[in-house]
Order: sequence, then structure tokens, then C-alpha cells
Amino acid sequence: MTTSGNGLRRDAASTHDRNLSLMVTILLAGWFVAVLAAGAVGVFESTPARPPLPILVAVAAPPLLFAFVYRASRLFRGFVLGIDLRLLTAIQSWRVIGSMFLALYAFDLLPGLFAWPAGVGDAAVGVAAPFVVLAMLRDAPTWRRQVAWLNIAGLVDFVGAVGTGVLTSNTSLGFVAQEATRASMGALPLSLVPTFAVPLWTIFHMISLLQLRRMRGHIPAAQAMAVTPVASA
Repeated sequence: MTTSGNGLRRDAASTHDRNLSLMVTILLAGWFVAVLAAGAVGVFESTPARPPLPILVAVAAPPLLFAFVYRASRLFRGFVLGIDLRLLTAIQSWRVIGSMFLALYAFDLLPGLFAWPAGVGDAAVGVAAPFVVLAMLRDAPTWRRQVAWLNIAGLVDFVGAVGTGVLTSNTSLGFVAQEATRASMGALPLSLVPTFAVPLWTIFHMISLLQLRRMRGHIPAAQAMAVTPVASA
């Protein structure tokens, strides 16, 4: 009877996880379509007379909403802490795409004050990610430290990129903006970077750091995804 009861509980938990995964996938798709549509109609464009509030809200709101739901929902918290940490780390490899900022700078489409730190920072995190994943797969003694520093560096890079992006923008906060015509981070396709990619990857960083905080003692990387939450809602 006990075995049967445990099986039913496992089935119920598996069903909950599948339903939550589907819901998260739908929300991510809806989020992407929403910012894509908003970018198409110029919602994220600003003028020298006003601050870039739409982009700043788009950057900050998703991570804040994630933090609220994580804190409020035990079910969501369990789902988040069950994501494979190796996958979350490997996803950071995509940050190498940020090196495109350097290419745009080379064509005088982005200011150097923004392009250099953003491009080099993204490339560094993206290049480092596979080596951190390799350390996890080998269960190196320092793999958790490497994961932590990778995610901290990624967050610091985002803060710097957003800050220099605002300071060089064609808005009332663009104190070091140049008069030359530049590619606008508020217009498609570049608007997808601050309104979707940056907040989504910020959430990935947050999840990775939350998982590291949950771990106690020596936990092999291969078992990291098996850590389950015990905190109540």
C-alpha cells in the first residue's frame, strides 16, 4: 500500500512538473511575442526629452516578477530548483552572440563606451561557460565556485551594459551620447536584447545562484539537479 501511495505521489508530482513546464513555455513565448510586437510599433524608442523608461521597465520587471513568484509559490520554487544546473550553465555559452556589439561598433553604429564592455563581457562569459560545464561533468573540486563566479560575472556584465547603454542613449539620461546617427537599442532587432535576452538570461543567473545556495556539503555536479526544495510557501 505504501509503495502504491508513493507511486501515486510521484505520478502527481510528474504531472505537476509537466503542466508547469508547459505553462512556463507558453509564458516565454507570449513574452517574446509581446516585446517583439512592442518593438515593431516603437514602444521602446525614446527621445532626448524623456528617459528610456519603457526599456528600463522591460529589463527590470521580469526578474522582479520571477523573484516574487519564486518566493510566493512552493510549486514554482521546486520546479526552478529542479532545473539541471549543467543546462543553465551551458546556456550561458550563447552570450558569445554579444560580440556583435563590437562588430556594430566597428561600423560606427554603436558607441564604444557601450559596445566594448558589453561585447567583451558577453564574449568572455560565453567562452568561459563550456569550461565551467566541463568542470561540472568532471566533478572538479572547484566546480561550484566556478559556476558562482561565472554567474556573478554575467550579472555584473549586464549591469554595466545597461548602465552604459542608458548613458550613451538618445534620451534625457544620455549624458555622454554622441550626435552621430547610431543604431537604436530601442528599435528592432536590437530591442530584443534589452527587452528579452537580458532579463531572461538574468533569470537564468538567478536560478543558478539560488541552486548553489541550496546545496550543502559535497554534492557531485551529476546529482545537482536532484536537490529538492524543502522550504514552504
